[in-house]
Amino acid sequence: MSWLDRLAERRMQAARLKGQLQGLAGEGKPLPDRPGDAFVSAGDAVGFRIMAEAGVLPEEIVLKKAAEAKRAELAALSDPDARKRAMAELADIELRRAIAEEARRRFLAP
Repeated sequence: MSWLDRLAERRMQAARLKGQLQGLAGEGKPLPDRPGDAFVSAGDAVGFRIMAEAGVLPEEIVLKKAAEAKRAELAALSDPDARKRAMAELADIELRRAIAEEARRRFLAP
């Protein structure tokens, strides 16, 4: 268990003891199915979810969405020159996403 996990656990325990976790949205309901979270650590998934609920997304998530959009655009293209440009743009987006993910991993590494 990393220091971040221990800190989060202590904070959640303190909030529970103070009664701050009562009456929250979704209380008593099953957790929503989030298959994408299976490939992200629990701590990262919680952080991403909190930022998303606040309307803030990390760069790697923004780039992931941009890559998905570019793939959809690429699938619809038939002109070879346009496909080549779109593939270059997709490669650039994927490279920037990989850099952002690596930067996050290095920042959070114990």
